[in-house]
Amino acid sequence: MTKNLSALPPAGSDCPMVNFVNLISGKWAIPILYRLILLNDPVRFSDLQRAVSPITQKELTRQLRQFEARGLVVRQVFAEVPPRVEYQITALGKSLRPTLDSLAEWMRENAGEMELSLP
Repeated sequence: MTKNLSALPPAGSDCPMVNFVNLISGKWAIPILYRLILLNDPVRFSDLQRAVSPITQKELTRQLRQFEARGLVVRQVFAEVPPRVEYQITALGKSLRPTLDSLAEWMRENAGEMELSLP
């Protein structure tokens, strides 16, 4: 059986899967996004950090800045003492929900099979 490799994007061109993986790269990217999607309300930084524990403050800050730069999350800073910062998923970020839901469902359905196939 021959495979039609000409249907694949040419080397060096933008591949949507590579772009997607770059978007959600990092151990904590999906858990952060999914938590923000499910909450669908503004969330304080400290509450989000507890929700995605044991993420470090540095890593959470890094991921949130990347998501904000890509338009997936908005940040609101309140001029209070102590300062309060809240993050909320954007409409663009919410549009990832069906994709992330399907990944979660696939994992639930197949986790046992993968554990059985470990050496």
